[in-house]
Amino acid sequence: MSERYLMTAIITRDRTKDFAAFYDRYGVSVNFITLGNGTANHEILDYFGFDGTEKAVIFSVVTRGTWKKIKSGLEQEMRIDIPGTGIAFIIPLASIGGLRTLRFLTGEETFENGEESVLKDTKYELLVIIANQGYTEMIMDAARKMKAGGGTVIHAKGTGMESADKFLGVTLASEKEIIFIVVKKEQKNAIMGAIMEDAGLNTKAKSVIFSLPVTETAGMRLLQAYEEDAQAEETST
Repeated sequence: MSERYLMTAIITRDRTKDFAAFYDRYGVSVNFITLGNGTANHEILDYFGFDGTEKAVIFSVVTRGTWKKIKSGLEQEMRIDIPGTGIAFIIPLASIGGLRTLRFLTGEETFENGEESVLKDTKYELLVIIANQGYTEMIMDAARKMKAGGGTVIHAKGTGMESADKFLGVTLASEKEIIFIVVKKEQKNAIMGAIMEDAGLNTKAKSVIFSLPVTETAGMRLLQAYEEDAQAEETST
């Protein structure tokens, strides 16, 4: 099975174009880039050779085979092990909303469908929805219909969007919003389905969606109690 992962690289902002070009050489052309700031104190920055805290964060979907190749290239070509360069890591995907979305995100790479995730006993999953800018409320309205809670939105720039015509049959804008929603595992399919139906590729939002397993949570207890009370009230009426 070609396991699928969300690859995340956190790098110094001035090397964004270099890393995007490097990814493209390794066949990872669809990336979503957002900006951030580091929080390390000056002593740590000096120790590791960082000259500033402005960061770029690059999200990509890769298979295990691609990760092995690109990891070697990150170390040998991009010298990511040198202090001050950055860090890259992968997180296993739980599921992807549709075969066309999978092909778009991974390009021409061949793969075999297998079980959804290498993590089996998770109670929650993190939905990641990537959509055209300005349609967050459309997405959240669809998610709330299936009892989803709140979401968190970040702005990103997409690269490789020209391949969307080939794999998705639609044109995608480069300006993106990424919405993160933590949901119960048993609610995931219904929420993903509602978003794909109401804010998917056939709408102006042009959303693609996938989920990541969440191994543990904190801060969900009151939300769970609220949902249980609401369910009990519905049952009694």
